[in-house]
This record gives sequence, structure tokens and C-alpha cells, in this order.
Amino acid sequence: MNTPARRDGTPDRRKRGAQPERGGASRNSGSRDARSAQRGTSARGAQQAGAGRGSAQRGSAQAPSPQRHPAPAGKKKPKPQRQVTAPPLLSNAKPARHQNVEPDASGGHAKLPWGEGERLQKVLAKAGVASRRAAEEMIAQGRVEVDGMIVREQGLRIDPQHAVVRVDGTRVVVREELVHVALNKPKGWQSTMSDDMGRPCVGDIVAERIAAGQRLFHVGRLDADTEGLLLLTNDGDLAHRLMHPSFEVSKTYLATVQGEVNNRAVGKRLKEGVELEDGPAKVDRFQVLELGEGRSLVKIVLHEGRKHIVRRLLDAVGHPVVRLVRTNIGPVALGDQRPGTLRVLGRDEIGKLYEAVSL
Repeated sequence: MNTPARRDGTPDRRKRGAQPERGGASRNSGSRDARSAQRGTSARGAQQAGAGRGSAQRGSAQAPSPQRHPAPAGKKKPKPQRQVTAPPLLSNAKPARHQNVEPDASGGHAKLPWGEGERLQKVLAKAGVASRRAAEEMIAQGRVEVDGMIVREQGLRIDPQHAVVRVDGTRVVVREELVHVALNKPKGWQSTMSDDMGRPCVGDIVAERIAAGQRLFHVGRLDADTEGLLLLTNDGDLAHRLMHPSFEVSKTYLATVQGEVNNRAVGKRLKEGVELEDGPAKVDRFQVLELGEGRSLVKIVLHEGRKHIVRRLLDAVGHPVVRLVRTNIGPVALGDQRPGTLRVLGRDEIGKLYEAVSL
């Protein structure tokens, strides 16, 4: 077999079918091998980089930032929220029973501390004003005042010992221990709670009440020969004011006098004033009711409280008194009450008495 010769005459010893060292095919093959190697390296690098990122992410989830709390397992990570000021802490503790209570800014009635006092509608019911349901309706209608303020709030608690309660403008006395009674004092009885001489007196009529612990004051006096209305109460302030002339609480008398009275002449003189041994005195109203058989029945209204004032006035105008009966003290009337009997005053009468003396 002949070996082909090269151009320079040297034999060509390469094997048939072998690829030349230089040429397009060998260069392309080398390039492909290099690119494959590069891609392999890049893929491995990408895998390593991805693994690194995954590790970094897992690490960041396991090691939370000190500024945020990790999301609960199995739940979505909450979105960040704007920072707001935390609300004040609330206390569920009950308020103390004794506190200093001030009126509210609107000038309304000051509420009592929790659990103290009595509900207003209950107080009105106990005072005999109305049932609790009716009292609630009166409150809703604005007919009830407490310490000068109209109350519309249901369930308001008040102190019955000190609160001033009015319904339709009339004072309602809500203190259970207060007593107000009217006595028709008989003729011949003394206006005292006891008598050293053993004579019959007002104290004998109210002996059972005194024995039960009630301390009663009689409002003013009636001399032994004068009969009629006498008020008794254990409210010393009320008794004092009813007797004091500065409050001008009127008192009405029916007097049977000697002689036939000239209504115009005698009435004018008594209204203008009569000079007595202890100073001038006058009446507020005078009226002749009956004439006959040398006697007259007259009606006198005045607010004087001096001793025997009516008898002395009528004596001064020439008409001595034969019989004298007191029938009214302010808004309280004797009516048809029998001599020697007691009558508990009604709510309206009591309220008007307190109103008359600004209590």
C-alpha cells in the first residue's frame, strides 16, 4: 500500500478518516464542548445560588427581626399597620361607697354615690304622692323637682333626710320620722304638754305618741278658754317659723262678741291699727258674719302672735269676746273635726305649710 506523499515530498502518515488538527469541524466541536462546560458550571452555580437564597430565606424566617414578631405558623404574615396610641386601661372595680360628690357641669342635681339613698319614685310612693308607676310618669312629665332642679331621669337616688322634693311646685315631706297633726283643742284645756296643777292639757291627748318616743311641739298657744285648731309637729324648724311674725303666716278666728258690730266702722279701725299696752296691732281682714240677740259673729284674719291678741283687739273696739275658735293656720283648716281629736295632716297641707315658711 502506497503512502500518499505531502506537497513537500514527505509521506503523510495520518490515518484515513482522522480529522485534521485544524479546521472548522474541530473548532466547532471544541466550542460546543466549552459552551457545554460553561452551561454546566452556570447551572451548578445557579443551583448553589438558589440553595443559598433558600437557606437565607429559611434563616430569615427562623431568625426574626427584633422589630417585628414572627407570623403564627400556618397563617399569613400580617400586613404592617400604622402605629396608634394605646387606649387607657379600664378598671372594672366598683366605686367606693363614700365619695365627695359635686354637681355636674350643667348645674344639674348632684348624684349620690353608688348604692346610697333611695330611688326618687320609691320615695314619692312612700310619701303617699302616687304609686311607683304613676310617680315615674310624673317624673317623665317634668312635674318633680329635687333641690330646685326639674328631674326627668328615672331611678335617680336621693337622700330623703335632706333633699327638698316638690311635685307641681308643692313641697313633699319625705322624711318618715316627721309628724304633723292637727288637734281640735277643747275649751278649758291648757296648751301645754304637761301641767303642774293637774289641769287637762294637750299632753294628755298625745300621751300615747309621747310614750312611743315622739317629741311633739305645739305651734303657738291657745288660752284655756279658746278652742280650735292647734298644730303639733316634731319638726322644730317648722314650728318656730310658723310662730315667728316675720313669716306672716295667717291665722283665722271666729269670734262671738257682745253687741251688734258695725262692719264698716269696726273693720276700718281694726285694719288701720289699734294701740294696745304692748304696742299697736292690726288685723289683715275683718268680716261680720251674723247679727242677732245682742251678739255678733265675726271673722278675723291676722298674722300677729301676741298673747290674747284677738281678745284684746275686740275689747279695744268695744266688743268683748264671748266665745273664740281658731279655724285656720295658713293652709290648714279645722273643718268638721270634733273637739279633742287628732288628725294627721295631708300631703298637700304639709307641703303648703313648708312653702309658707320658705322651707
